[in-house]
Amino acid sequence: MKLTSFEYEYPKNLVAKYPVEPRDSSRLMVLNRAEQTIEHKKFSDLPDYFTKGDVMLVNNTKVFPARLFGNKEKTGARIEVFLLRELNPESRLWDVIVDPARKIRIGNKLYFENGLIAEVIDNTTSRGRTIRFVFEGSNDDLYAKIDEIGETPIPPYLKRDVEPEDKERYQTLFAEERGAVAAPTAGLHFTTPLVNQLKNKGVDILPVTLHIGLGTFRPVEVEDLTKHRMDSEFYHVTPAVAERSNIALKSSTNTVTAVGTTVVRAIESSLSAAYTLKANIGWTDKFIYPQYDFHITERLITNFHMPRSTLMMLVAAFAGYDFMIEAYKTAKKDKYRLFSFGDAMLIL
Repeated sequence: MKLTSFEYEYPKNLVAKYPVEPRDSSRLMVLNRAEQTIEHKKFSDLPDYFTKGDVMLVNNTKVFPARLFGNKEKTGARIEVFLLRELNPESRLWDVIVDPARKIRIGNKLYFENGLIAEVIDNTTSRGRTIRFVFEGSNDDLYAKIDEIGETPIPPYLKRDVEPEDKERYQTLFAEERGAVAAPTAGLHFTTPLVNQLKNKGVDILPVTLHIGLGTFRPVEVEDLTKHRMDSEFYHVTPAVAERSNIALKSSTNTVTAVGTTVVRAIESSLSAAYTLKANIGWTDKFIYPQYDFHITERLITNFHMPRSTLMMLVAAFAGYDFMIEAYKTAKKDKYRLFSFGDAMLIL
């Protein structure tokens, strides 16, 4: 597989700038790998594809307002600071991306409008920096300060200003664990009535955590996919989730469905020697692309992804490259809404 295999053109008017309401009224393209068929449904039809005892794994990461704007000391130059991940809560160290990067050097201090101050202590990449927040209060107080001045990190390709409503729009129903700089978008389609319908049917909806950072979105810049390296992202699979998932995996009638590519990366990073799911907490840089052999993921719910993205490559590995390309062509022809706030697909 080459990078150019994942290039495609898409009409800009198909990029969804806002989610549909209610969320589960989005369209759902159902891909059956065994039959090589494509069906067109609504996301609210999802329970039709589940039975009692099935397991659905969702990402419970919570997006925080990661985009800050401050001013450089002395010059007052306006600087954007994009918080990627907290490195050490005790020392207040964070990995960030700064823009414009050429103006930011080690030792510079950045001042934010609510009195928050950060000092640049290291260069990590051309645009990457490590900063330390100069703050006397508790971590909860620091997070409150960040929430006060931070902006919801909606994707740049939406080409619109952030709105107050995006704080809720760009968050899933399952969000509990703070730490993501992007939403696990497959989960955006779920509503409380739909979740209750699935639970009433006997489906176990269980949380997995993967804090989405730069690893998911760093552009692939090498033609040979084997040369691409993902940035590490934090993940957590609990013993209870591993145990319940393994029961479904052993069953001849039940399935394990991953809601989103981030869940896939978490569970496929947490394998026992016998290739069952094991409890784990740590960091993963797993890059999944054709011809990856899946061990835990039996079905996948996902959105339509950007060209040349690692997310699209994971979907190709799961659905089969040719079948995925057929699905994307169908989506364009039938005017499916694309990307984060767009429509979904269920791959059986």
